[in-house]
Amino acid sequence: MPPKARENRAAAGRTEPSGTHVWLVLMKAHRAVLRHAADSFAAMDLGFSDFTILEALLHKGPQRVNDIGRRIHLTSGAITSAIDRLAGRGLVVRAAGEGDRRARVVSLTPVGRALIVKAFAAHRRRMDATAAALTKAERARLLELLKKLGLGAAAMLDDGATRRSPPGRRG
Repeated sequence: MPPKARENRAAAGRTEPSGTHVWLVLMKAHRAVLRHAADSFAAMDLGFSDFTILEALLHKGPQRVNDIGRRIHLTSGAITSAIDRLAGRGLVVRAAGEGDRRARVVSLTPVGRALIVKAFAAHRRRMDATAAALTKAERARLLELLKKLGLGAAAMLDDGATRRSPPGRRG
């Protein structure tokens, strides 16, 4: 049976999608969109963490290493390795923080700024093309629903509704 027919048959048997089905569809959509995102900056020899670090510096300005790591969800070891890699390519520089000389502040170099401006423009075009599968109204509604889902899930975690750590994390 063709995949589309299986999908239609399965959907017809469900009157109310389960939480598991929502998660499965969301995960599959995320993987497909993530592949488009990765392709948008891979041509410039940037991996996901490199792109997100450079993008954060482009849009938020110079930041402390640990703040970048928290913003893009990298451990202190991973963010240090990524910053080392970007500094080795001449894309970022580290300097002592003004208020705390122990804190290291990361900034884009002119070469890094030029690269991320070009990479972000390609990324924006690719994401706009990917999202074109939905109308503007559908995209707005999807954003509303995803925010509602995310806030609800976060509130459950904050309320202690679940005590288990997410996969891949030990707490």
